[in-house]
Amino acid sequence: MRRRTKIVATLGPASSSPEMLNRMILAGIDVVRLNFSHGTPEEHIQRAELVRSLARENHRPVGVLVDLQGPKIRIGKFAEGKITLAKGDQFILDADCTLGNQDRVGLDYKELTHDVKAGDRLLLDDGRIVMTVEQVSGGEIICSVVNGGVLSNNKGINREGGGLSASALTDKDMADIKTAAELKADYIAVSFPRDGGDMLLARRLMQAAGGKSLLVAKIERAEAIGELEGILSASDAIMVARGDLGVEVGDAAVPALQKRMIRMARMKNKLAITATQMMESMITSPIPTRAEVSDVANAVIDGTDAVMLSAETAAGLYPVEAVEAMDRVCIEAEKEHATDALNLDLTREFTKIDQSIAMSAIYAAHHLDIKAIAALTESGSTALWMSRIASDVPIFALSPVTETRRKLTLYRGVYPIRFENAETDDREKTLLAAEQELLRRGAVNEGDLIVLTIGEPIGKSGGTNTMKIVRVGEHM
Repeated sequence: MRRRTKIVATLGPASSSPEMLNRMILAGIDVVRLNFSHGTPEEHIQRAELVRSLARENHRPVGVLVDLQGPKIRIGKFAEGKITLAKGDQFILDADCTLGNQDRVGLDYKELTHDVKAGDRLLLDDGRIVMTVEQVSGGEIICSVVNGGVLSNNKGINREGGGLSASALTDKDMADIKTAAELKADYIAVSFPRDGGDMLLARRLMQAAGGKSLLVAKIERAEAIGELEGILSASDAIMVARGDLGVEVGDAAVPALQKRMIRMARMKNKLAITATQMMESMITSPIPTRAEVSDVANAVIDGTDAVMLSAETAAGLYPVEAVEAMDRVCIEAEKEHATDALNLDLTREFTKIDQSIAMSAIYAAHHLDIKAIAALTESGSTALWMSRIASDVPIFALSPVTETRRKLTLYRGVYPIRFENAETDDREKTLLAAEQELLRRGAVNEGDLIVLTIGEPIGKSGGTNTMKIVRVGEHM
C-alpha cells in the first residue's frame, strides 16, 4: 500500500551527513525542512544541494521547505546559565539587563515592555514557567512567579491569549527569503503571521528576490485564529504549529483547532502540515509512545497533507527509525480513513475548466473500479484540486517541470513522476506514453481501468480540459 500522507523531516546535526540523509530518503521522507533559526546561509544552500543530489540518485523527488526564524520573543542569558524560581518569587524582565541573575534577566525583544500591563500572565519556556505581571516601570516588567522551576538562557516568552506586537518578518527573515530564493526552495514557512498582510508581504519579498516558492503560514499566535480566512487566502499552505499556539490558547484547545484548521485548508484548496512533538520521545528512544502513535494517526484521519518531525530527526538519536515509525503509522491510519468522495457537493459551481475536470476525474474514479488517476500537468493545479477530496485512488502527477514535481511532494495522495514526452503535438500518443509509464513503474496492471487528464494545446500551463477513461493495454 502506498502511503498517501507525506512526511516532512527537519535536518540538523543528526541528519546532515550524506549517509544519514540517504537512509532517511530511502525510509520515506518526502520533504526536508531547513530550520533557519540555526546555521548559516551557506550551510543551508549546501544541504539543499545535497538533498537534491541524493534524491536524483534515488529516482524520487524530495521537496525543500525553508522555515524562517521569525521574531525572537525571548529572554536573554544568565551569568550562571540558569536559575531556579519558586512560586511567589518576584522576578524582573529587564530590557536593559546584560547578564541575568536570581532577580532579573534581559530581553531580546525590548518592545515587550510596551506590550504587557499589570495582570497579564506571561508563559516562559513553552509554558513551564508562569508569571503574573505586577507592574511595568520603564524598561522593567516586575512579575510574581506562579509556576516555578529551572529557567535557562534564551527561553521563549508568550503572553497568555496572545497579542504581542512583534512583526512576523524580521530583518533576518527578509535576508533569509533571498537565500531561500537562491536555493530555489519549494516552500517557505513564515513564523508567527498575524494576518494575511504578513503573508502578502512575504510573497512580495520572495517574488522580488526571484523566488517561486509556495508559502506556508505557521499558525502559532492566538490572534491568527481569528484571521484564518485571510491567512489562508494569502497562503498556499498552513502549518498547525502546536507548540507556541498551545501556550497562547491553552493546550486543551489545540486538538479541536487542529481539526478546524485542516478542514478549512482542504475546503479552500490549500495544504496542511501538522507539526510539533509528534514523536518527541524518539529523540532518545528507538520506538514512539502509544500516545504519539495515536497523535500521528489522528492527524492523518483529520486529513492533514503532511506530518512533521522536528528534533526527532534534527538532533535525535534515531532519525531513520523516527521516519520509519511515522511511515507505518500513516499507512495503518489510512486503512481506516473513510473516503468522502461520494459526498461531493454537486451544487458547487466551478469557474475554471481544469478544476471541473479534476473533480470529474475523482467522481468517475469512485463510480468505476478505477485503479489510478494520471494527471498530465505543468503547474500541478489539477493534482492539487484532486487531492482535496479524500480518496483511496492514487493520483500520479506526470510533469516535465522539475519545480512542479518538487512542490507536489507535499500534496496528500499525489505521486509526482518525471514525464518527458516528445509527442507534444499528439494527444493520443502522449496519453499512451503516460499509460506505458505507469505500467513500466508497476503502478497499474494490464486490464486496469485508469483515468487520464490532459490539456490542449499540450504543454500549456493551467490548460487541463480533457478527461479520458481507458483500460490499460487495450490499444497498445
